[in-house]
Amino acid sequence: MMRLQRTIKNEITVEGIGLHSGRSVRLSLRPAPRDHGIVFHRKDRAIQVRALFNNVIDTAFATTIGIDGVRIRTVEHLLSALSGLNIDNVLIDIEGPEVPALDGSAIGFVELILKAGIVNQAKKAPYFEVIRPFVYEEPGIKLMAIPLKARRFTYNLELAHGPLKKQSISIDLNEETFLNHIAPARTFGFLKDVEYLRRNGLALGGSLSNAVVIDNERVLNSEGLRFPDEFARHKV
Repeated sequence: MMRLQRTIKNEITVEGIGLHSGRSVRLSLRPAPRDHGIVFHRKDRAIQVRALFNNVIDTAFATTIGIDGVRIRTVEHLLSALSGLNIDNVLIDIEGPEVPALDGSAIGFVELILKAGIVNQAKKAPYFEVIRPFVYEEPGIKLMAIPLKARRFTYNLELAHGPLKKQSISIDLNEETFLNHIAPARTFGFLKDVEYLRRNGLALGGSLSNAVVIDNERVLNSEGLRFPDEFARHKV
């Protein structure tokens, strides 16, 4: 469906801890002109990295983009918020190597964007259209895209252990359904993996305030889950 390009109305800033680095980082979203795209600016390194698939350099426990040896880690929650709200053009100033985790979901970034305001721009947004089915597979993972006059995501999750081993969700995404049913779903991990991750320089900033932590058959977060199928929603 054709629509106009969009950006934010006002600059907005947030500070927080990186999920994997454990470092405090400051991040600002700035309005950008049409056809600018989503661009990260590592202010501490004076390098810009466009949020494009061919700039993805690592997907181990987070999505990392980078060029010329400069990396920006854990971009997926912020990019999900921008995609869910149909933001095409924004400049993201970041003073460190990792996007803040906030509460481990996209909802904090959604709230920031809504607070900044959203404006249409006088040019149509480009888009990809799936015109025939295709399948991509790796061990334990299968992705299929099928032509459809909607933006529907179906996710089937099977965990080797823990509560809710099998979860499924199918949802037609628009701004309202994204805001209410997908954006609040938090990242999750297993307590047994924490020591391994931290030995490898990961999850150094992880805590019960920015992730759902599972120990055997229990969710350790005192507030429990936000949705019965929160893990599958977060994968969407």
